[in-house]
Amino acid sequence: MSSVPNPHSDLVGALYRDHRGWLLAWLRRNVACPSRAEDLSQDTFIRLLGRDELREPREPRAFLVAIAKGLLFDYFRRAALEQAYLNELMVIPESEHPSPEEQHMILEDLKAIDRLLGKLSSKARAAFLYSRLDGLGHAEIARRLGVSVPRVRQYLAQGIRQCYIALYGEPL
Repeated sequence: MSSVPNPHSDLVGALYRDHRGWLLAWLRRNVACPSRAEDLSQDTFIRLLGRDELREPREPRAFLVAIAKGLLFDYFRRAALEQAYLNELMVIPESEHPSPEEQHMILEDLKAIDRLLGKLSSKARAAFLYSRLDGLGHAEIARRLGVSVPRVRQYLAQGIRQCYIALYGEPL
């Protein structure tokens, strides 16, 4: 079985060779866990390999940090989500806790939902969550976000569209 060479592999290889050590040091200053910093460093370069288009950056370190910051943000958001779930488990009686397997599946589902909603703008994501989780009406969501009611409707439609894509794999 032959593999198709990645057209960016030379550029990514050069970035890796020239800047990986620096990026890893930057990540270690921003993440408490050295192995997490290592994973984020590798994920940064994997993300580059997955791009359809990649040009040589004028400022390679700033470029790599921008990608790493996005990955770091995703990591912290997922960790906060997991911690919120674990906190919720602590308020229910242990006899009512889901099994470890069910807990794992619930966490994976929450992470999938988070990835799905991560494709929305921050205001669209907030509007969708205010509506679906908090049960707020359009006017209250608009007031909280500082936008119009029609804009809230657009945000909610975007959220529903993302859910539809996740369920059926194609846009409405």
